[in-house]
Amino acid sequence: MKVAGFTIARNLIQADYPLREALYSVLPLCDEMVIAVGNSQDDTKAYIESFQEPKIRLFDTIWDDTKRVGGAVLADETNKAMDRVSEEADWLIYIQADECLHEKYLPAVRLAMEKYLHDDEVDALLFDYLHFYGNYTMVGDSRRWYRQEIRVVKNHRNIRSWKDAQGFRTAGGKKLRVAKIDACIYHYGWVKHPRFQQQKQAQFHRLWHDDQYMEKNVLGAEEFDYGSIDSLQHFTGTHPAVMQERIDRMDWTFDVDPTKKNFGMKARLLHWIEERTGWRVGEYKNFIRIR
Repeated sequence: MKVAGFTIARNLIQADYPLREALYSVLPLCDEMVIAVGNSQDDTKAYIESFQEPKIRLFDTIWDDTKRVGGAVLADETNKAMDRVSEEADWLIYIQADECLHEKYLPAVRLAMEKYLHDDEVDALLFDYLHFYGNYTMVGDSRRWYRQEIRVVKNHRNIRSWKDAQGFRTAGGKKLRVAKIDACIYHYGWVKHPRFQQQKQAQFHRLWHDDQYMEKNVLGAEEFDYGSIDSLQHFTGTHPAVMQERIDRMDWTFDVDPTKKNFGMKARLLHWIEERTGWRVGEYKNFIRIR
């Protein structure tokens, strides 16, 4: 069984993305890691080259910054990376620059890839998610955070990155048939110094909105305000070992009382139902679970 990883990278240093940690969290599962490195205004490419990791293969791309509808350029770039993986790969692992797989899940992921390798009904593997917010001890628990997503897909199945590259579908737009596995992706996209978080917001919103929107809603602040959040809860587990050095370097504070919720009446009711039943009313699922 051969496994290839893939991802995209652009302006990572400006917004302090933990790409090194993301890559090293999944490299034990991979025979190769392909990275599409976009035209950057910082030293993103040199940063990745400094890893001197033999499994990593880089290639340069130019982002089409005119594709501001729905973050479409993210899917385009992700597909470029996916198209460069070895044809011999059986499975493809996708990891975004602010995600990590805890090492405790590595055996479960490998076991699932072996188990479903010859199961023609299974297109992909489905992971749970933890979304950290503000610091490394808080996670989002409201409806604004997706609870599951595809991060491992079979090769040679006409599978493409979907919309803003959060998930995958077939080239014809059909949802993939997935097997749910006992593994979780740790998402750190909302944990960094407020200055870097504001840089990330500027980068991100440029992929969705025009210059007028950016000037009015994003570019005025120097630091991101973490206070405008609806609901959080304490995280009591451990982080991936690759993240520990970054966690130790945390140089900002974010204090919040997780018992205080910022919900409207409808959202409060839906949150109450989910807390007591586990059912998220009207939850969007970009996949078809068959296992």
